Formats: sequence, C-alpha cells, structure tokens
Amino acid sequence: MSHLQDSLPPVTRAMILAAGRGERMRPLTDAAPKPLLAVHGRPLIVWHLLALARAGVRQVLINTAWLGDQFEPCLGDGRRFGLQILYSHEGRDYGQALETAGGLATAWPLLQGGADDEAIWLVSGDIYAPRWQYSAEAAARFAASPDDAALWLVPNPGFHAQGDFDLDGDRVRRHPPGADGQIARHPYTYANVALVRRRLVQGIAPGQRAALGPCLFDAAARGALAGHLWNDGADGPWLNVGTPQELERANAAPAPGGTDHAGRQLG
Repeated sequence: MSHLQDSLPPVTRAMILAAGRGERMRPLTDAAPKPLLAVHGRPLIVWHLLALARAGVRQVLINTAWLGDQFEPCLGDGRRFGLQILYSHEGRDYGQALETAGGLATAWPLLQGGADDEAIWLVSGDIYAPRWQYSAEAAARFAASPDDAALWLVPNPGFHAQGDFDLDGDRVRRHPPGADGQIARHPYTYANVALVRRRLVQGIAPGQRAALGPCLFDAAARGALAGHLWNDGADGPWLNVGTPQELERANAAPAPGGTDHAGRQLG
C-alpha cells in the first residue's frame, strides 16, 4: 500500500445508476429492470455490489425509476453484501428518470455524511465487468487531485463508433469539429465507471432532469477531467449489456471466479 493511500481516507461511498428503461433490451425489460437481469445466476447489479464491498465501500446509493419497486425486495438493505444500501426512487418521487446528472445531483444529499468535496464511485448497473476491482490506489490519487471526475475509458465499441473523448496522458479531452465542419471523432468511450465529486453536477437542482455528457464535456474543457484506459489484461472484460444478444454473450462466456451458470462454486 502506498504512502498516498495511507495518508487519505478511503472512498467508502458509491452510487449505482439503475433508473433507465432499457429500450434496446426489450422484451426482457418489460418485466424486469435491466440491472436485475442475471449473468451466471447473479443480477448484473450484484456483481458491482460485491466488488464495491471488497474495495472497502460501505454505503451504496441506488437510483431507480423503471420498475423501481423491484430493487428493494431483491437487494434489501445491503447487509448480506456487507453494505448499507440506500435508494433514490426517482420514478416514485418525480414521476420519471432524471438521467445521470440529474440522478446524481438528486441522490447526493441522501448519501449519509457525504461532504460536497468527497469522492464517490459512480457506476452504471447494466455493465458487466466481473473481474473489475475498484482500485484504492486510483481512488487515493483522485482524492488528492483537484479534478471533478476521473473516468475509465474503453476503445469505441461497435454501437458507439464515434466515441466520446480523447486522452492526453491522464487528461481527458474532447476536441471540437474541424474547420471544414467535419464531426470530430474520438477514440475512446466512457466505460460508465468513474470517481466523481459533487461539483461535477453543480447547478443542477434535485429533481431536475439532466444528462451527464455536458457536465463531463465542461470539466474536460476546464482541464478538470482525469482518465484511465481500461486494461483487459488487468481489469478483465468489459461489456455494456444493452441487448438480449449481449446478455446471451455474457452468459455464454466462462463463468468468473470458478462458478457455474447458477452462480455455484465449482471444484
């Protein structure tokens, strides 16, 4: 463990985004929210809860909207994962999903004891990354920085070929279109895993519907957005589970951690 980690408090809070409708995943999401769909016998969101608990996170806030009443019966208060789970029920309280920035701005006051400048983990509940570890070293470096957020980036997947960002060292950039009017293309896509501070969504009121993209682009323009490339060798596979075919692909892959498709230990 580095001296940097020793000198900073750990990141002990996280938010999992789970409010989306999951249109591309229909008809499966007609009956269940996408983060509760199972891979190897375990809901997608549970893979994140277990990884967060292993990383020393103790409080996780989950925002819900579409079929939001299914989350608490499935996940409870978090004690069985070694966590405290809190919920921000956007559908119930505001009548709709608030998008990522709106959801984060609305949920932040619910994080018990979370100061405005405190770093938290932010992850989408519908990505599948079974070997991913929430790095204490990366969290400590972010906590010691002045940045608004640190993003993990992946090479552009087929469904998002134009990408979101460029990476210059550890600085995330977003270059404007060229003088000839051509749309700027960026080699990397936001992997939906980040470390963030509340000021990333400053100016967005609780209950306001707002996308995260403009907040990230503004932070990049101010030089306040750090970036890490996803490393398949160290971090394991990353899959955005957006369609029934991608869910099948995740379940067809070898089960991680010596488990079978029902989540039972092998050997």
